[in-house]
Amino acid sequence: MMEKPIYMDYQATTPCDRRVLEAMLPYFCEDFGNSGSTSHILGERAEEAVEKARTQVASLIKADRSEIIFTSGATESNNLAIQGGARFHREKGNRIITCAIEHKCVLETCYGLKKEGFDVVVLPVLRNGVVDVEMLEKSINDQTILVSLMAVNNEIGVIQPLDEISSICRRHGVLFHTDAAQAVGKIEVDASKADLMSISGHKIYGPKGVGALYVRKNPQVKLTPLFFGGGQEQRLRSGTLPVPLCVGLGTACEICEREMANESERLTEYKNYFMEKILGSLEEVYLNGDREFRIPGCLNFSFRGIEGEGIMLGMKDVCVSSGSACTSASLESSYVLEALSIDEDLAHSSLRIGLGRFTTFEEVDYVSSKIIEVVNRLRKMSPIWTKGG
Repeated sequence: MMEKPIYMDYQATTPCDRRVLEAMLPYFCEDFGNSGSTSHILGERAEEAVEKARTQVASLIKADRSEIIFTSGATESNNLAIQGGARFHREKGNRIITCAIEHKCVLETCYGLKKEGFDVVVLPVLRNGVVDVEMLEKSINDQTILVSLMAVNNEIGVIQPLDEISSICRRHGVLFHTDAAQAVGKIEVDASKADLMSISGHKIYGPKGVGALYVRKNPQVKLTPLFFGGGQEQRLRSGTLPVPLCVGLGTACEICEREMANESERLTEYKNYFMEKILGSLEEVYLNGDREFRIPGCLNFSFRGIEGEGIMLGMKDVCVSSGSACTSASLESSYVLEALSIDEDLAHSSLRIGLGRFTTFEEVDYVSSKIIEVVNRLRKMSPIWTKGG
């Protein structure tokens, strides 16, 4: 256990599956052609590899291969979907609707568009982290052109009601974009429920630096590109494609499609064991986010009377986090937990546990015991902690 750190931060990133790495390697040095240079054999091989990867990504989310646009990751996909969708449809209206627990790249993109004159509505969430669909529908007016709501939250693992959200958007003729970086490969995802869907490679045991954007073809969704060049990726995302990374993303998607059901069953057992052990062994511990509607591998706890950072310092052989990887350098409490109306002290005491493909039961048992030990030790030392709060 002590020879190497125990990794339980799978929402931040995942290790590249060795099967993915093996699939990528030939395209660095042997079949190194440019997929856009199809006048010779190496270019043709590269193009074939990219198109195979496009098919693999599409299959996982039940889409057509022509609806997959390769990007550098979910951040770029989110920007292309939101900025591209808003600007193309500007003549129809200017209202964009999102919610308070979206990833920073979605919120900051929306705030940037607000400076351009767009009307940005940021919906609150219910105490369990789920979007209030009634409030969503009430917020849609005749100027609304885009709704962007994530499929699964990266901090608390809560699954949003995409079917209901999709129905509302379709009923009002509004584009629906979902950041599905934390959902794809972990739960069943049907791209047809959305008009635009963002995917990230490094969240599903693929390489960093690659992702995809699903762009609905029927009816066709129109976007304004973010940047221009050679017109690759259906003129929506110019630039030479990183063939090895595309191959890696495609292989990662194929593995997820094949193994997701068994992996989900195993991680659900681990999650339940971990959750019951923590909640049954410690006082004043709270599970953040809905208990039922969450992905199998994500738990987020708040421990009354101590700092989340203190728990992490007390178990340096374990890799966990106290929130999103994108905001972990900040000493501010999590904006996601604040949106759940969790008080500031509890928000500062939070710990996110991420279980994944290579997590073992021995690790689950060890880390849960370690947390209990560290929390009890820190509470004994705390001048503000007394039994029962």
